[in-house]
Amino acid sequence: MSTPQNKLAQSLAVLKGLQDKGIVAIYTKNMTRTHRERLLKNGFIKEVMKGWYIPARPEEPAGESTAWYASFWRFCADYLNSRFGDQWCLSPEQSLSIHSGNWNIPSQLLIRTPKGGNKPTALLYATSLMDVRLKLPDKNNLESKENLQIMTLPAALISCSPNFYLNNPTDARAALSMVSDASEILHKLLEGGHSIIAGRLAGAFRNIGKDTIAENIIATMNTAGYNSTESDPFEKNSTILFSDRELSPYVNRIQMSWAEMRDVVLENFPSPPLLPQDIDEYLKDVDEIYVTDAYHSLSIEGYRVSNDLIEKVRSGDWDPEINPKDQEYANTLAARGYWQAFQTVKESLGKVLNNNSPGDVAHNDHATWYRELFAPSVSAGLIATTDLAGYRNYPVYINKSTHVPPRYEAVRDLMPAFFSLLKDEEEPAVRAVLGHFFFVYIHPYPDGNGRMGRFLMNTMLASGGYPWTVIPLEARSDYMETLEEASVRKNIEPFSNFLAELVQKEMDNRLSTATYGPRF
Repeated sequence: MSTPQNKLAQSLAVLKGLQDKGIVAIYTKNMTRTHRERLLKNGFIKEVMKGWYIPARPEEPAGESTAWYASFWRFCADYLNSRFGDQWCLSPEQSLSIHSGNWNIPSQLLIRTPKGGNKPTALLYATSLMDVRLKLPDKNNLESKENLQIMTLPAALISCSPNFYLNNPTDARAALSMVSDASEILHKLLEGGHSIIAGRLAGAFRNIGKDTIAENIIATMNTAGYNSTESDPFEKNSTILFSDRELSPYVNRIQMSWAEMRDVVLENFPSPPLLPQDIDEYLKDVDEIYVTDAYHSLSIEGYRVSNDLIEKVRSGDWDPEINPKDQEYANTLAARGYWQAFQTVKESLGKVLNNNSPGDVAHNDHATWYRELFAPSVSAGLIATTDLAGYRNYPVYINKSTHVPPRYEAVRDLMPAFFSLLKDEEEPAVRAVLGHFFFVYIHPYPDGNGRMGRFLMNTMLASGGYPWTVIPLEARSDYMETLEEASVRKNIEPFSNFLAELVQKEMDNRLSTATYGPRF
């Protein structure tokens, strides 16, 4: 006799078969009505639009957007291939964003296709597709990335609107920085007789410090009989000049953003206090705030911990034989891991307070913080030792965020660049704010990035004599919203103000009891 459980198992087997084929956009024709309705009722698929679905998790709360944002790009590729075959591509502007490493979820994805209806198709959570009826570029001007048909970099640079430079300067500069020689685009400029576009591109390359490319474009166009006049399409000068050796758009992106954001941080952050003469006293204060810090930091990540539990694991009074299926077990392991990591972070604080380079200390010690954070879970057999071996090697997504962390392949380039920025930065406030922000922006680890980011922030705060600062659970919403604002819209001011207020409050609370000496 077939039970409801057996029937659901059959439907799940059908769903798994589709997923094994790499199908994310599930069309009504992909499975029978019975399987579809059963999976929908039990929360294993979610409707995106009439007749189209994506896989989902039954335990995901109603209104939770993570499954959609994680599926967005693959869904769009599947859907567009089903609807238009190979007769479509992303707009030149969206193609450039992809080339530049920006995989954030757009509110509206623009599509070129000769079959377009020139009207939007509504998707989930205020996102949509807009298929514009336009002729496609030649095949040699198209390429595929993650099943998405996009314009090649030279073709997209030539076809994009001048407004792209004004509205998306980071994406535009990151894309331009990938061009190492003028010949990459000159052939297409000459082929199309694009004298005005040539002048705009020359000005854009000059803006980012690639003068040789700019001059070659103008000279070649003029020699060929075209009257090209150089014009800078950007509103402002570039904050950095780009090296011909560094062609990673991900690295160039964070270098640009760091340079643009640091002045905003300095405008909003309190000046560094006098550094403590008594390092032991500073570390004693850190010890005293441990229970509060652990409670709030773990609670922000969704663990259910209490002061009693935190005290128990600190004293060693914890039972590793608790039922692994019990949520309390996960809470206990997380609390113990936090305690162990906290001890190693304190050692790093001591190095920083003893005049060691804060950037070097963080670079050298952060892997130890991470290993200790998850060491209890490894001992319990919940995660493999190899999971602690280095940075992530698969995509990750952030709950309820339209920010998509950089591809895991880029993390290997990004983390050395990140620590170089941290080492070269002279202002402790900038190290603290941007150190935290860019660490969680990159999301280098499979899990624990928020806790690691807060450890990093407090290590950098110590480098300026600022006190250890707790981000409280009750401010979680503001915390996440300001991080989202910085990640998606490149606006660091709300996050900077958020941290500045917390640090100032902590400084005011401790000012009367702290022992200060001369600054470095």
